[in-house]
Amino acid sequence: MSTKIYKMSFSKIYPLYVQKAERKGRTVEEVNEIIFWLTGYDEQTLKQHIDNESDMETFFAQAPQINPNVTKITGVICGCRVENIEDELMQQIRYLDKLIDELAKGKAMEKILRQ
Repeated sequence: MSTKIYKMSFSKIYPLYVQKAERKGRTVEEVNEIIFWLTGYDEQTLKQHIDNESDMETFFAQAPQINPNVTKITGVICGCRVENIEDELMQQIRYLDKLIDELAKGKAMEKILRQ
């Protein structure tokens, strides 16, 4: 499994998440809400990581708290079952990908945020 994504800047990937959501009629606020739920970041700390061009490894390593309900995120993303990914960082990245996918597919926020 390629670990090149670990060194990619979150500030380069974030706009792609936003574009994917907006193409399907969702909002940047919903993308942010998902990121806040998953990582424990808030508006200010998210902006700092974007401004500092933190890489994905740093972004997840410095997350205040990965949501304890991440184990409820299941399914396939990029051909892998997220619940079976052994590398913790790759799994966290794929959790975020999966949640953004669900947003773009029109799922309700309560379902996306496993409430």
